Amino acid sequence: MIKLKEIKDLDLSGKRVILRADLNVPVASGKILDLTRLKKLSSTIRTLSKKNARVIIISHFGRPDGEKNKDYSLKIVVPELINLLKQEVRFSSDCIGEQAENTVNSLASSEVALLENLRFYKGEEANDPEFARSIAKFGDIYINDAFSVSHRSHASIEQLPKLLVNAAGPQLLREIKNLDKLFTSRSGSVAAVVGGSKVSTKVSILNNLIKKTDFIIIGGAMANSFLYANGQEIGHSMYQKDSKEIIRQIYSNAKKENCELVLPVDAVIADSLHKPKIIEECLIRDIPENKMILDIGEKSVSNFINKVQSCGSVLWNGPLGAFETQPFDKGTTTFARKIAELTQDKKIISVAGGGDTTHALNKAGVMSKFSYVSSAGGAFLEWIEGKDLPGITVLDRS
Repeated sequence: MIKLKEIKDLDLSGKRVILRADLNVPVASGKILDLTRLKKLSSTIRTLSKKNARVIIISHFGRPDGEKNKDYSLKIVVPELINLLKQEVRFSSDCIGEQAENTVNSLASSEVALLENLRFYKGEEANDPEFARSIAKFGDIYINDAFSVSHRSHASIEQLPKLLVNAAGPQLLREIKNLDKLFTSRSGSVAAVVGGSKVSTKVSILNNLIKKTDFIIIGGAMANSFLYANGQEIGHSMYQKDSKEIIRQIYSNAKKENCELVLPVDAVIADSLHKPKIIEECLIRDIPENKMILDIGEKSVSNFINKVQSCGSVLWNGPLGAFETQPFDKGTTTFARKIAELTQDKKIISVAGGGDTTHALNKAGVMSKFSYVSSAGGAFLEWIEGKDLPGITVLDRS
């Protein structure tokens, strides 16, 4: 694991600490739907306040396209932060300029302020050094506690830390630690489960995981493309028609790295996804030309579970079937619950991430039973692709 400078390495007393957070919370009808990000952030804020720092929170919210728009104001999170922290949170209606400067200058040690949405200025997404400098003058120290946006080359992520003493926040460090643990805790072989619809969107992930894992279970519509490339008839199942050469190269890479690619052996099939007339299960080799694969069958579920049981850790990204529509969620749900059971019995380390995957785990009721579930979205995907994340690369090493 990379050794980043941490909060504990810095003297924060009386210092102005700019805390880059991710307050891009889900909102509907003026109400915040999920407080998870705010709860995690409040823990970091409390840590900084206890060290007598003057805490200045910065974040983006939505996509206002570089224009001020009250529908994307961060003011909406202030009451919830006050409730979580049990202390005042001052709000600046701007993130640069005189208004922001006055708000920051009014802070005493241990007090907290939130500046307005960074994306109200085009300089944020343009990664403009001048925009970063206009924020840097408010702080002495920069803390990045937003792993979920650390893959973005934006001013507050990549330029701002170059201008100040900086460190990684506890939530960012926790994310890195849990992702790294997969490949450093070699108590057995390492498995990956990769689902989704298109092979082309997962090529980088597959080729990187091939180098790090002993086998990769492939599910979802992506598995159909692999089956088709192998000469298997798949009826009128969804698949990527132009993926044969990509898949041939993936198999070649897997062979070189001695990584086994594991495909379904049976499937749940129907004539259509919505309002199917007949739903049945059959072996992959017996799929009729007028039916489509919509989920993995019981034999595949059992085979996948047996594979995972033989390993020490598993990484999961992407559902195994059309899990949004019942009864085609059964394969993904059954597999998820078994992974959770193995995790709770301390037989494996399990890490999952990606929007569809977390949705599937929530649906199966096992989110809290995995070793770690990342909510970082794009940053999680780029991390498992093996890419360097700008917001982490730029941080000081310990």
